[in-house]
Amino acid sequence: MQVAHAPELTICGIEELPAHSARKVTHVLSIIDPDRAELDAFAAYGHHVRTTLRFHDIIAEISGQIMPAPDHVAEVLKFGEAFLSRADREASSHVLVHCHMGVSRSTAAMMTLMAQANPDEPAEALFALLAKIRPQAWPNSRMIAFADEQLGRRGELTAALRRHYGRQIKLQPELGEWMNRLGRQAEVDMAL
Repeated sequence: MQVAHAPELTICGIEELPAHSARKVTHVLSIIDPDRAELDAFAAYGHHVRTTLRFHDIIAEISGQIMPAPDHVAEVLKFGEAFLSRADREASSHVLVHCHMGVSRSTAAMMTLMAQANPDEPAEALFALLAKIRPQAWPNSRMIAFADEQLGRRGELTAALRRHYGRQIKLQPELGEWMNRLGRQAEVDMAL
């Protein structure tokens, strides 16, 4: 995200949340499974604005699970709009986005926020920044497709996601193997 004073950007998983409590996080986008209890880690954080979204990290329907939907991405964009239009945008800020592992839903949400804040920045440059922020990033393809549509990027984010997947598989083959085990073969195939 780019504003007058560029915010610090963090992506993490639930287990990593306690390590960020002293880092002056000002805004949190929390993405957790629908049946997960509220997270205690935020009690140790200072004052911050937090939005919690609840859906599963899947790309195809699974009985009893909630797939990412356009409304979820619209809520990510609403969070981003509130951040970008806040009254204290000259103040230093730290945006933290997390999901269960800090690999898929959170990286897709952060990509959405960065694309929203930087509408003229090429998607390829945004994915390069995402990989710097979170080297194991494997954004949820459904969420990226919805962001692509809602931000009017005309397929640019999805095309760059394919290249990102390809780079990730080359650099970290275990990510592709992990996604296969999780039933995300369609995303692995996107890279080929």
